Amino acid sequence: MRAPLRSRPGPGAGHHQVLFFIAECVPFAIALVVLTIELTPAHVVYTGPLLVATPALAAVTMGPKGTLAALGVAVVVSVITATHNDAWGGQQVYTNLVALFLVGAASVVTSRAVQTRRESELNQVRRIAAAAQEVLLRPVPARLGPVRAASMYLAAETGAQIGGDLYDAVQTRYGVRMIVGDVRGKGLPAVRAAAVVLGAFREAVHYEDDLVEVISHCGEALRRDAALAGAGAAGDDAFREAFVTAVVAQIQEDATVELINRGHPPPLVIGEGSARCLTPAVPLPPLGLEEFIGGPPGRLESYPFAPGDRLLLHTDGVIEARDGDNTFFDLARAMEAMRGRTRQAFLEDLRDALLEHTKGSLADDVALIVVDRVDRSDPVRGR
Repeated sequence: MRAPLRSRPGPGAGHHQVLFFIAECVPFAIALVVLTIELTPAHVVYTGPLLVATPALAAVTMGPKGTLAALGVAVVVSVITATHNDAWGGQQVYTNLVALFLVGAASVVTSRAVQTRRESELNQVRRIAAAAQEVLLRPVPARLGPVRAASMYLAAETGAQIGGDLYDAVQTRYGVRMIVGDVRGKGLPAVRAAAVVLGAFREAVHYEDDLVEVISHCGEALRRDAALAGAGAAGDDAFREAFVTAVVAQIQEDATVELINRGHPPPLVIGEGSARCLTPAVPLPPLGLEEFIGGPPGRLESYPFAPGDRLLLHTDGVIEARDGDNTFFDLARAMEAMRGRTRQAFLEDLRDALLEHTKGSLADDVALIVVDRVDRSDPVRGR
């Protein structure tokens, strides 16, 4: 599932917010300038057209309420300045007020229409993003052979449904196979790379008996698409340079889990004792950087995973999350503290602990798969 998240703005959002705030202040700044001119000896300057422009400018960046507020401020300033300068006897004051009301009414109607259109477009984008997530990052099945599983995705960027993290879990004739990965970079190039790797994984897991070949297919698919991007526009530079850290796991009937890790944070297992980090004996580079593999493309490494044990596959958005003192989130300790919870409750509590640690502002996306090994004879336990 994709969990709700108080997330941070995306890259450059702070700069855009400042510019937007400045734009919103312009109509009121104009009214202040007019008021200053009219209440000083500089009132010989004709300021009427400036006030007429304020609601029109407000309609560009503010909704109907903001436009009405700008119109109200302009009317008040007009009345104050006309009274202060004894100008009520002249036709110009009334002409300015009529123009102000006409422009103001048109601006309110326009701002309302613009707001309605923007809301409609935003809702459409959200529906498309939700549909894309269902295809790209679908929740893992709750029951997969000898294991029970659950997943969660937290997008760090405001408004995002999906990003550069990826996961999946599939029941195959070779056992339960899972992948968790993280694309270098952000935005649409990262989503594209994630889609390429997931597509290759979902195809290869069903016909490749060797898990090393499965992850090799993912790397080859990424390189092929990078080559296609190289023949395209310059805008594809970010994708051509993308690489993906990933860990692929295989769980069969015996009490072990087999892993091949391509530069990804190692999974954790917890049973009766403390959480164990399944660190690979031979580090391998991420997908897309196969030229740095000096020998064979890697080998499976096997770790104990007995009934009652819990396996957690995650991305570096968890272990690299920091608090105000720049202290990293202690995932192993959090996992131990949540021992005994159902899978969904574990993920929700882990999400809450992560948000509490970071004060609700993640610096990177988070993808999680939690897997419990159970006996085949056991009924489905929890959610």
